[in-house]
Amino acid sequence: MRTTKVTDGIYRLSANVHDILFEGFWPIPNGVSLNSYVVKGEKCAIIDGVCDWDGVPETLFAQLDEMQVKLEDIDYVIINHMEPDHSGWLDAFRKLRGEFTVYCSERAKPLLEAFYGIVDNVHTVKSGDTLDLGDGRVLAFEDIPNVHWPETMATYDTKSKTLFPCDAFGSFGAVSDDAPYDDTLQEEHIEFFEREMERYYANIVSAFSAPTQKAIEKVDALDVRIIAPGHGIVWRRDPQRVVRDYKRLTSYAKGPAKPEVTVVWGSMYGMTEQAVRPLVDAIEAEGVPTHVHRVPETGLSFVLESALQCSGIVLGMPTYEYKMFPPMAAALDEIGKKKIQNRVCLRFGSYGWSGGAQKELDEINERLKMNWKFIEPVEFHGRPRENDIETLKERGRELARAVKEWSLGARPAK
Repeated sequence: MRTTKVTDGIYRLSANVHDILFEGFWPIPNGVSLNSYVVKGEKCAIIDGVCDWDGVPETLFAQLDEMQVKLEDIDYVIINHMEPDHSGWLDAFRKLRGEFTVYCSERAKPLLEAFYGIVDNVHTVKSGDTLDLGDGRVLAFEDIPNVHWPETMATYDTKSKTLFPCDAFGSFGAVSDDAPYDDTLQEEHIEFFEREMERYYANIVSAFSAPTQKAIEKVDALDVRIIAPGHGIVWRRDPQRVVRDYKRLTSYAKGPAKPEVTVVWGSMYGMTEQAVRPLVDAIEAEGVPTHVHRVPETGLSFVLESALQCSGIVLGMPTYEYKMFPPMAAALDEIGKKKIQNRVCLRFGSYGWSGGAQKELDEINERLKMNWKFIEPVEFHGRPRENDIETLKERGRELARAVKEWSLGARPAK
């Protein structure tokens, strides 16, 4: 990729990554960009970096050559976030650069030593601290802990009013050389990154929605004209658009979300599957859209994205050895860990020689403090009979009505 100019004195260095599982877990079919920024006053700082995945640090160093910045010209390394996709380049940088000064939060300091053995020339900062680069360019630091690691901070260039929030306001999606900014993209491409942002948020940030809301409050107090995140596009025409997107996503975690229903189901021998379509039709007949995912065929990444954005959840599964069908239990456990709370939920499914799925469902809901409100479940022995299907349709209509009520702001009665 090419170096691009964000604004006077600030340059964007990026690498796109494909064909990996992000964080070793999340699929990225559209890739992801890793963004770093060079800020130049009389002295020069680089804000965040990139991982040490194959070929990536070399891409960053080639871009420095392109902008005629020598490694020895970089006086300061600003580490907003220690996760290795942003700090993994430090080993290679240290071999080439030698000594440099790191600015990071107090909580990041032990991670620098643990990950990379860096203990010298580390300057810790807290909210309100600044770094003067000269020529009127002053960087101000703000702690934004638990977005999404405890040590995270943001850096704000007071001269250009540019915010560097690292993972906050980020998204999945590879970025093209010629259009890495919202003011160089067509509306359809901006909407693509917003969709990628929704899954990114559900996978990476959702569990930390409460501290992310606090971080957004700090952003609201600043005069921000450009937002330059660690992943995704840079927002300089309408930075408040991505702020509004994140406010919406943080609010979805505790609900209400959209007046829609996520249907997650699994089936061993097709008995539970026979009830899926009649239930979906009943919900949609009430004017409530559905998003249907079969597990384990559909990955958790996409289930989480859907669950975050819907006020209603349907869980369809057979009982398996006295408990929930294991792929369903895994999906529900991950939804709970991401703190997707206060949903209206309906469970249905088949059992053979024993029931027991409800007990495990109740345990997960209680253990993870999900606070879901449950419609009376529908279980059937073996395949569903006509009366089972009719009962399930009625429950689906009940769920749809409760979802509309909840999403309009009236929380369903417990």
